[in-house]
Amino acid sequence: MAGSSSAQEKTEQATPKRLEEARKKGQVAKSVDLTGALCLLALVILLYAVKDSFYLDLQRYLTGYFSEVGGHYGADYNPLLSLSDAVMFSLKVLAPFFGVALLVVMVSNIAQVGFLLSSEALRPNPNVLNPLSGFQRMFSRRSLVELVKSIAKFSIIGGITFQLIRKSLDSLLVLFHCSPWGIYQVVVGFIIKVAFWAGLCYLVLALFDYLYQRYEYNKSLMMSKQEVKDEFKQMEGDQQIKSRRREVHRNISMSRIAKEVPKATVVVTNPTRLAVALRYEQGEMAAPRLVAKGAGHFASRIKEIAGDNAVPVIENKEVAQFIYHNVEIDQEIPLEIYQAVAQILAMVYRLKAKENYRSY
Repeated sequence: MAGSSSAQEKTEQATPKRLEEARKKGQVAKSVDLTGALCLLALVILLYAVKDSFYLDLQRYLTGYFSEVGGHYGADYNPLLSLSDAVMFSLKVLAPFFGVALLVVMVSNIAQVGFLLSSEALRPNPNVLNPLSGFQRMFSRRSLVELVKSIAKFSIIGGITFQLIRKSLDSLLVLFHCSPWGIYQVVVGFIIKVAFWAGLCYLVLALFDYLYQRYEYNKSLMMSKQEVKDEFKQMEGDQQIKSRRREVHRNISMSRIAKEVPKATVVVTNPTRLAVALRYEQGEMAAPRLVAKGAGHFASRIKEIAGDNAVPVIENKEVAQFIYHNVEIDQEIPLEIYQAVAQILAMVYRLKAKENYRSY
């Protein structure tokens, strides 16, 4: 029993295969807080950069609106026009913030987990609707950690905000004596200061959360010694099946080479790595046909069989490469190399004619 228990303990790091399977299912180490913190800081920086131009745009819009407000209640008053202007102004102001937020979210997620599209995460999970599973999740260690994180975020960020408000209380109290521009500068500056320091604290907490998420992720995928052995056996079995398939394919190819090369008209080589065997019967075939091809050991075997059966072997690197990569077995050669193959066949016929003449 003790040996069986130790074999089932999750003591081994996840194998690359296990990690790849988890990634396909959408299980990755990712911190939502890190994305939120970076997004908050990016929006604060953008607000700081456009705060003056935003004030001018707001001033122009309000000036235009209130200068014409008296005429809005005449016979030609159209409330939809005012609503349309307000919507367009809001979109103009908010569009950069939405764009920056979307960009930061995308970059943050890609930086954490890489580019990943998984349909597994979108499939409905019946366990989510199971009350027992929900109850277990509610009182799990992960839920306790999330509660502690939330309390820490609220306490630290809330404390910093309180301190900043207390230190800036004097400047906030004099707002009633400031011009609109002064009120805007003080209020926006205070918002930027609070958001910036809150964002920095949030970022520090998020970095710790990211490390914790990676720790939890690696821990959740740990395997027992038996699981590692089973996976190794499975992979070994797959390799044996692939090896057996390659061997069967090699035997079939060798059998075809031994059968077809002796009947070939010519073998074209490149000269050492590739060999293709062509057959052409004048009056019976419309075009030369590829009957065998091979690389490496197969090419050597083709040339060997051709030599044993008096099949001419012609060296032509371009033709051999083109036919090997573009023509399948039992397929006629394409039109673009007719002329090159015709010249090779003419050379073969001349050699045969000379041999017949000498034998005569």
